[in-house]
Amino acid sequence: MAAPGVPAPTALGGLPSDEHQAFRLMRFQLRDYLRSRRFLLMIALTLAIAAIVTLVVAHFRGGLVSSPAAFYGSLWGGGVGVLIVFAGIIYGGDAIAGEFQNKTGYFLMGLPLKRGTIYQGKFLAAYLASVTAVVLYLAILLLNGIYYFGMNAFPWQLAASLLLALLYLGALLGTTFLFSSLFKTSAYAILVVAVLFLFGFSIAQVLVEDLVKIEPWFLLSYASPVIGNIFSNPYPSHISSGFGVTTYTATIPEAILIMIVYFALTTLAGYALFTREQFT
Repeated sequence: MAAPGVPAPTALGGLPSDEHQAFRLMRFQLRDYLRSRRFLLMIALTLAIAAIVTLVVAHFRGGLVSSPAAFYGSLWGGGVGVLIVFAGIIYGGDAIAGEFQNKTGYFLMGLPLKRGTIYQGKFLAAYLASVTAVVLYLAILLLNGIYYFGMNAFPWQLAASLLLALLYLGALLGTTFLFSSLFKTSAYAILVVAVLFLFGFSIAQVLVEDLVKIEPWFLLSYASPVIGNIFSNPYPSHISSGFGVTTYTATIPEAILIMIVYFALTTLAGYALFTREQFT
């Protein structure tokens, strides 16, 4: 960002560079998010999940507080996955579709902005708004961890798990932006994203494992458990069988690769759709 009194970085023709325009659009979009009801809803959901987790641990304890790794593996791994799904629905579901439905895209298209710059700015704003909820949930869990384990409440896996969660957030938002670009009505976009991530991926994974009998490496939901599994020692077996049922667990490299591929492909596909949509 340019310092006061210093002109913004410019591209050819004297206009601000694409990167500077994307940053400015991100800043204004993020400000709108932080002032909106959806941000309050996301914070309320985060606090509600954190409060439930805190009460459950305080009441039952048991194996949950046997070690810091067990504590975070159970409560951070599962809780942050749910938060990321809701963040994707709340911030990404109508991020692009809303521009068509609310006609706000007409104002953006009248500005000297590339569509890629608009897409990038809105994606970064949604990502940073979602990270706020992730960090808040982590902070509350850390307070719980310090209470139960003192200064030993910071296993080395926690930093790695946080990075995996942020990568999963990017992959999920890329997918939600793709579906948001497919529709011109916010309600349809949000409904499809909600059904897909709350039920669709999970049902598809069960069907693929139980009926087709193959590893569901092509599903994003297959990669997300790595956020909690990384705390396990030893790490869960890649393939396990019992009672005639075979279950698969993504390895750490495999999960990272799945999330990177989802992020890259869905982001590019969503951008391609957005650039071809007409504001008519």
